[in-house]
Amino acid sequence: MTPSACRGIPLSILAAGLLFVGAVTRPVMAADAPVVAAAGIPLNTPWKVKIYELAHDGFRHPAWGWQHSVRDYLMALRLAKDDHLNIDRDALFAAAFLHDMAAFRPCARKMEHGDCAALQSPALLKSVGFPPEKIAIVQQAERGHMYYDDPGKDPTAIVLHDADSLDFLGDIGAARILSLTGAKAPSFAPAVKTLRGFLKSIPPRLITRAALRIGRQRAAELERFLDGLQRETYGGRAM
Repeated sequence: MTPSACRGIPLSILAAGLLFVGAVTRPVMAADAPVVAAAGIPLNTPWKVKIYELAHDGFRHPAWGWQHSVRDYLMALRLAKDDHLNIDRDALFAAAFLHDMAAFRPCARKMEHGDCAALQSPALLKSVGFPPEKIAIVQQAERGHMYYDDPGKDPTAIVLHDADSLDFLGDIGAARILSLTGAKAPSFAPAVKTLRGFLKSIPPRLITRAALRIGRQRAAELERFLDGLQRETYGGRAM
């Protein structure tokens, strides 16, 4: 997700997005133990360490920063396992951590942020020693990762698409979109409208069986939150 994904939120609200200033998790390594990133992700090759550190140090944002990439990667692995899909884990790792890089390194000409990432990532991947024969898989996953995109038939691209879509739903979806409001916005009503829109637009676009199941759960969770918010703001009149 990047600003282009939040079509229902005014630019003034997007511009006021808060920078993440909480605790961060850098790779750690004990004696004779592999390097481990946030949430226990093993960084078992030098290029994984470099990509993770690039994202961790350079991609800071409450909605589409490195933490979002961690969640996308772990969820995509879960979806692949539950649906018994044969994915390329190397390509998934690279795409999960680089798919939103255009939010931090914009392309010279205006284009969809997934397309921009697919344009920029080959040179970066080659520079860190990523297997060159897998770059095309990374690019396909980057281009098709948004819920409104078609990821094609490649299972690696499909699970990233579904994982990224699920991150718009549930409690985490609410937290991400509301975090964009910022202190100068007059109301968070536009963010709530965007979240209501996600309830209609995202679940039908999920592809894997596991994502459809999780999507129903997260959509119900998000709807309960929004309904409670509606009640507590006097029918939305004091939102």
